[in-house]
Amino acid sequence: MENIQTGLLLMTVGMTTVFIILLIVIYLGKGLIALVNKYVPEEVIVKKQNPTRVAVATGSISSQDTAAIVSAVSAATGGQGKVTKIEKI
Repeated sequence: MENIQTGLLLMTVGMTTVFIILLIVIYLGKGLIALVNKYVPEEVIVKKQNPTRVAVATGSISSQDTAAIVSAVSAATGGQGKVTKIEKI
């Protein structure tokens, strides 16, 4: 019976210690996040609204092909990519 009591006591002390250490880690993490958000502001990224410009060699690619390439790139990249130059290889 003494072994069971000692085992339960050790289990209780160990689990309590782990719980307290996890609480300390959680609150230190929240404090660190609050400090970083207070003293280091988030960078503001300004998006430029430039129309899509495509440099195409004259007579090599039709305007329909150019429009198809531009729309395919826009669809594949979710509007983030842009076509700057099209060359026929």
